[in-house]
Amino acid sequence: MAQSEEKLVTPLSLVVDLVLVVAFFAFIFSVLKSHVPSSDPKMVTLWAAIGTSCLTGVFWLALQMFRVVFRAHRAAGRK
Repeated sequence: MAQSEEKLVTPLSLVVDLVLVVAFFAFIFSVLKSHVPSSDPKMVTLWAAIGTSCLTGVFWLALQMFRVVFRAHRAAGRK
């Protein structure tokens, strides 16, 4: 049962993940700011950031699951 020594995490994949997660955070933060029911700018920023951080965590998990499934699908196609 010899498996190839393929690196699962590379510096390029880390950079791509970082860029995607930061871009997602910025986009969702801009969307959520308008949905916070407050007139205090500090509270709007705080609660938009808290909500966005939860959604960004879910996005990161989904991105990692996509990578695993894509890698398995690609490996199955080679056999």
